[in-house]
Amino acid sequence: MQSKTVLIVDDELSILVPLQFLMEQNGFHVVLAQSGRDAFEALEKSKPDLILLDIMLPDLDGYEIFQMIRANPAWDGIKVIFLTAKNRDGDVAKGLNLGVDAYITKPFSNAELLAAVNDLLGLTAE
Repeated sequence: MQSKTVLIVDDELSILVPLQFLMEQNGFHVVLAQSGRDAFEALEKSKPDLILLDIMLPDLDGYEIFQMIRANPAWDGIKVIFLTAKNRDGDVAKGLNLGVDAYITKPFSNAELLAAVNDLLGLTAE
C-alpha cells in the first residue's frame, strides 16, 4: 500500500520536527513548509492527501491559504486540518465556517491528531 502524503505547514521548527517524526512513525510521507509561499511550492510539486495547516504564518495566514486551496480544482479532495494556537470560539467558528475538515488547537495530543488524520484519510488505526 502506498503511504499517504501529509504536508505540514507551520513556521515553528519546534512544531514541525515533532510532527514530522510523529507522522513518519505512523507510515506517512511528510513534506514540510514554513510559510504560505513554501506551502504552495510544495502543493505544485506533489499533491498531498492531507495538510496540517497553522493559521499564524509569516506571509499568508492559514485562512487565506485554505481558501486558495479550495478555489483551485486541481487540489480538490485534499483534506485540511487547522492545527493552531488560535483557540478562541470565534477563531474555531471561522475555520469551520470556511469548510476546514477539522480544527485542532495547540497543545494537542498525538493520539487526537492521529485519530483525526486517519479518520479523514479513511484509514483504520491498527
